[in-house]
Amino acid sequence: MNTQSRKSISELSLEEANDLIIDSIQDIKGKDIVMLDLRDLHEAPADFFIICNGESNTQMRAIAGNVNKRLKQEAAWIPTRREGQESDTWILVDYFNTVVHIFHPEAREFYELEELWSDAKVTEYQNL
Repeated sequence: MNTQSRKSISELSLEEANDLIIDSIQDIKGKDIVMLDLRDLHEAPADFFIICNGESNTQMRAIAGNVNKRLKQEAAWIPTRREGQESDTWILVDYFNTVVHIFHPEAREFYELEELWSDAKVTEYQNL
């Protein structure tokens, strides 16, 4: 994306940032991507959770790295917190309003975030 078409942080909507996150995950072939809209839930820790699977810890780190890189380059957004970069099971990238969860499939099954936040509006994305 060239500099002329790049939006500033104040111009990028939350929905556009979420689209960029989804695209960044799909770039690295993340699987089973879902977005949970938590805005109508009273005690939710964020507005959105974006959840996906990586098949290996290498792929999980690559997904997190691509999300970080693209949001920084294309939107001037940096995460407020990152956890699990050395983990084999779960990486979390927190953009305050949107939290990205990158799981190994077994860990995702164990933590069941979709079940925990089952009242959220769910959007599923196709595997590429």
